[in-house]
Amino acid sequence: MTAAQRRRAESDSDWSDEGRSSQYHPRANGLGRAAEQGDAAAVRSLSAGGAEIDAWVPGGRRALDLAVCAGHAEVVRLLLAAGADPRIDAGPYGEATPLALAAMNGHTDIARALLDAGAPPGGPAGRMRYVPLVLAATSAESGNPPLVDLLLDRGADIEETMRDRTPLDWAARFGYPATVERLLARGAALTGRTLREGREGERFTARATPGTRRPDHQAVRALLAAARESRMSPPDGRGTPDR
Repeated sequence: MTAAQRRRAESDSDWSDEGRSSQYHPRANGLGRAAEQGDAAAVRSLSAGGAEIDAWVPGGRRALDLAVCAGHAEVVRLLLAAGADPRIDAGPYGEATPLALAAMNGHTDIARALLDAGAPPGGPAGRMRYVPLVLAATSAESGNPPLVDLLLDRGADIEETMRDRTPLDWAARFGYPATVERLLARGAALTGRTLREGREGERFTARATPGTRRPDHQAVRALLAAARESRMSPPDGRGTPDR
């Protein structure tokens, strides 16, 4: 049975139906429920009792996926210690990876646990070709500089692109000055495209995310302008043009 067929067969995700399909073992179903609810004691008990850690559960997902999305760091660590694969397909449609979801939701502790367990720090990740560093740069209300640092420290490529934009481009586009400042400090290239994103991002965020973000495009433009001036006028007097 494919993942899509599983999702159709289990479209009613009421946990009271656990075990109704031969594709799902009741013990694995209980593990999925405990993971989603953050019940660390139940996760310990079920994994010690032989629950298959990466088994599918109703709804076509797996315990690690559900724990990551719900933000339960302790449960994520327990599942990884029990052998959960940090590279599994994740998300409602299997479109991502656990690390991509952690980055998207701003879960720094969970991202650290996944990286410790062997999740690759870069992308593209999952069928949607996500780049974790881009997701970290644009997560939550203002990006996540600590998660940006974590991914870079673990080997993520600061210039890796998603939809032809670098993490700095995306942070400028969304109007996130703290993340822009951190990426510039870490050596992100300042290109003509980045400057355009800083200028045009206000129009983009007003159209794309009305009422859901708190961008500060003025601060972003100031940071980009200062960085451009600094990089064009190094101490030795030799200009360094934008790419």
